[in-house]
Formats: sequence, structure tokens, C-alpha cells
Amino acid sequence: MSTYGPKAAERIAGKTVLITGASAGIGKATALELVGAANGNLKLILAARRVDRLEELKKHIESEYSNAKVLAVELDVSKHDTIPGFVSSLPAEFADVDVLINNAGMVHGVERVGDIKSSDVDVMFNTNVLGMIALTQAIIPIFKKKNSGDVVNLGSIAGRDPYPGGAIYCATKAALRSFSHSLRKEVIDTRIRVIEVDPGAVETEFSIVRYRGDKGKADAVYQGTEPLVAEDIAEIITFALTRRQNFVVAETLVFPSHQASASHIYRKL
Repeated sequence: MSTYGPKAAERIAGKTVLITGASAGIGKATALELVGAANGNLKLILAARRVDRLEELKKHIESEYSNAKVLAVELDVSKHDTIPGFVSSLPAEFADVDVLINNAGMVHGVERVGDIKSSDVDVMFNTNVLGMIALTQAIIPIFKKKNSGDVVNLGSIAGRDPYPGGAIYCATKAALRSFSHSLRKEVIDTRIRVIEVDPGAVETEFSIVRYRGDKGKADAVYQGTEPLVAEDIAEIITFALTRRQNFVVAETLVFPSHQASASHIYRKL
């Protein structure tokens, strides 16, 4: 039974939800939270590069909810030229997308300007910005045709509060933030909602990627703190999506209690 109540379940029931980066972290947690909120009455398109993980998640969801319908499909959003074909090739049962959750994102390295590899710049912009824009552009016409739909963009405190060693990642999240604001104004005459969630410190595989697989360095980021977890962000996304249609949670900035900005963090010694 959903912990969000019957009204929330009714508002999301039967919808088709596309989640990028769904193989782990916030994407995976959001898939589980949403299908729980809908009491299984949901169609989920789980998209990511790691199809084996998607298939495991699909099996888990289907074993828990016999009425859930799940499509696991490979998608690398950094290859943004493939996105129109990805959307047009969705099976008919899943083609009428109601919710797009642009969760896929990454950060690579902590080098400062002058020492940043061009390959890192490319992969961060291609994934966090160009891929997100390409997928949104492919889905928005579906929403406009039926005058309804939700776009959820996963931003970051980095898009509001840039920090040393994060010039490129911060720039990509600032771009996402501006894109979200523009889109919200463009669809003001429709029933399309644009929702932006900007987390602070959340412990997922994200930091391991930032430090190029060095788990020791990734763990040190959270030393002496109690960071948020993926499920915390999934709850916020689910809350926003299960409000009545005229209720838009336009922006959410969320920290663990010991954090006040990107760099203002209290650590217990």
C-alpha cells in the first residue's frame, strides 16, 4: 500500500514514466518510489547504459507488483543524436509518455581550469546538457499534443553555488537550471509542469565517478557527515509528481541538516 495516500495514487495511476539513468542511485530509487506510490499501477520506461542492471530492477518491480508494466531499454544520453530515434522506436504501449525524469548526469574529475581534459568537458556537457535537452525536445511534442505532462530535471546545488574544482560540472547544472526556467515560461499556457530538484550532498555512485573510481577519495567527501541518500530525493520527486495538476513544485533545494551551501558543511571530527 502506498504511503502517499489514495489521492496521490490516483493522480499517478496508469501513467507512463520515462526515467534516464535508472540503473542506480536516484534514478533507481525514483522508479521504486513511484511504483510504490501508484500501488503498481504504472508504466515505467527504465533507460540507462547498463542494461543488465535495468533488467534486474525490472524483474524486482514485476515480482513486487504484478500490475506494473516495465520496459528496460539501453540509452546513453551523451550520444544525443540517437535520442530522436530512441523516442520514435518506443513500443506503442509505452509511446504516450506522461512523465519525463531527466536524471542521467555525471561529473568527471576535480581538476581546475587550465588542467581540465577536453574529453571531460565533452562528456559532462553531452550528458548533463545536450542529452537532457535533446530528450526533452523529443518528448515535449507528446505533452503538447495532449496538453499535459511533467518534466522533472535533476539539477544540483552546483548550478546555484559554483565551487573550485567544479567549473564544468557547475556550468552544466547552471545550464540545466536556465533551460528549466525558460521551458517553464514557454509552456505557461499549457498543463505541462516543469519541476527542478537541486540536491546538495547525496551519497551515491556519483562521487566514485567524480574521482575516477577511487572509492577512498569518494568516501572522504562524506567523512564526518550524514549525507542524504537516493531515496530522499526519490521521495521529493514522487511528492511533486503526485500533487494535483495545478500545483507545481517548481524548484526544490535540499540539503542534509549539516549543509548550508555547496562549500558550507559541518563535519564532526
